[in-house]
Amino acid sequence: MNNRAQQPGYALRMTLARIGGLDAPASEAARRRQQSLTKPPGALGRLEELSIQLAGVTGSLRPPLRPCRVLVCAGDHGVTAEGVSAYPSEVTTQMVLNFLAGGAAVNVLARLFGADVTVVDVGVKNELPDHPQLIKAKIRPGANNFYREPAMTRHEALASIEVGIAVAESAIQEGARLLVTGDMGIGNTTASAAIAAVLTELPVSEVTGLGTGIGRDGWRHKIEVIERALEYQMPDIHDPVDILSKVGGLEIGAIAGIILAAAANRTPVIVDGVISTAGAALAVGLCPAVRAFLIPSHQSQEPGHCALLEQMDLRPLMTLDMRLGEGTGALLALPLLDAALATLNEMATFDEAGVSGPVE
Repeated sequence: MNNRAQQPGYALRMTLARIGGLDAPASEAARRRQQSLTKPPGALGRLEELSIQLAGVTGSLRPPLRPCRVLVCAGDHGVTAEGVSAYPSEVTTQMVLNFLAGGAAVNVLARLFGADVTVVDVGVKNELPDHPQLIKAKIRPGANNFYREPAMTRHEALASIEVGIAVAESAIQEGARLLVTGDMGIGNTTASAAIAAVLTELPVSEVTGLGTGIGRDGWRHKIEVIERALEYQMPDIHDPVDILSKVGGLEIGAIAGIILAAAANRTPVIVDGVISTAGAALAVGLCPAVRAFLIPSHQSQEPGHCALLEQMDLRPLMTLDMRLGEGTGALLALPLLDAALATLNEMATFDEAGVSGPVE
């Protein structure tokens, strides 16, 4: 590897340079076929939009969506020392072990829908045992307490993004044709709310939720922690890497990198809840063209999630009142993508079925 390739930010710059727009001819071909199928125009609603988007992302009307890889990025957060979570930080490690044992919700849904789960240790506080489904890419043992100091250095923020890029590139090279973002990190709804407040310029109280279930008093304290942290850290709204380094999380940076790499490789990526969407928003900040490649799966109960989706002008496919993370909501969208492509390609056209089209 040459010296330039080892420089912080080099892989990010190379990835950004590869991101273009959607494949316009493929999108148009899908749109024309939708108009010729045996149904009123637009009758399949979002399924039609999804099929056109998938064609534009991949350049094909019949892109395979399997193998599908869920990339659960994990990292701890020093801000938990301020009492912003109902659970202790040790739960991050314990839940990663649960993922590796196949016992979490994301594992159940992945098995149901035929997806594989890989956990990426970007910044878990404790050391983890070797495991076939674990990628050890720890940058540091957890982000700093951003209430008192920046969450990480700019170098570490860039490194976290580039971990995500490398992980996604590897998954795609191994054959993955669809990526799903997931997360694990006690305290990461606090970091996501801080990112949402910066990017949307909304009051902290409007983008902060109950997270793991902290109650109203805990919610008010969480808001105070984020407000004071933003006053102290002063993240630059025009610099996504600065935002990540000041008030973000290592796993959020990795998710941003996964999304950037997916766009560069024209591989569909389903975005999960508020933590994944915070990563997606940072990715869009780094490269606005990424927005067209995003598939927002669901609307969670976290107000920052709604705010970030609105800020990017994205509509989620479902509202199921979920707030678990892990990639669970994103996996539930997978059958909708299957349905979108199946109806596009397997329905008969008016001519094939001998059905009269609309009266002109």
